Amino acid sequence: MRIWDINPGYLNRQSLLGEHRELHGIVSIIVNKKKGYSHHPETVRWFGYGWALRQRHRLLAAEMSLRGFNDKSPVFTRTKKGVWPETYIDEPFQQFKILESKYQNKEQGRILLPKTAQQLWRHHKYSVLARDVKTYKTLGRDVSVMKPHHDFSELAKIVTELLRTPPSIGGMRNALQHMWGYVSDFHYTLKGEVELWSLSRLMEEIQLRSLASKDPYLTSSTALSELKVWMPNP
Repeated sequence: MRIWDINPGYLNRQSLLGEHRELHGIVSIIVNKKKGYSHHPETVRWFGYGWALRQRHRLLAAEMSLRGFNDKSPVFTRTKKGVWPETYIDEPFQQFKILESKYQNKEQGRILLPKTAQQLWRHHKYSVLARDVKTYKTLGRDVSVMKPHHDFSELAKIVTELLRTPPSIGGMRNALQHMWGYVSDFHYTLKGEVELWSLSRLMEEIQLRSLASKDPYLTSSTALSELKVWMPNP
């Protein structure tokens, strides 16, 4: 039984659907006070963090939707709003290593597992931009001087935990506008029309155009699915 902490975009189809199934199992154990697996490390880690379980489920559902899977089983737990478990079974960097071993000669996730700090940063940069421009600039500068062989375990933990914080409406629009620049020419759209779009509409258009054009810069971005989770209902 495993609930990952890294972005679901890194999971292949089997792992993505598997985590979705196991998360529902943990929710059932906690809500219904079942004894089976009640002492499993993942159950213990997530006990009392109903809101975080719900958010992780929403992240999984958003990634599933991007890949063409429909989720019809929402999670309704709400305890400790805004708070995530402080412990890990494995730190985020180690989770990448576990998947790297697991995925040898197998299907990969939507986002290829990072081998350098630069790759990890490229995957997360728009998600970070949506949350804090200052942090975006600082991390960008730090990563620019790192060498391919440099350890990026601390960076992996920083971006993983930063993506647990809700972005502002303005922050999301700023990040999406940056992303839009990569796909705006794929189908012609009047600039004035785009400015009137809701966040959800802009997100949907970016997703559709990114997948249709197979733009590697955006199809390997965590923001392509995770920002959807934090948007207000249209």
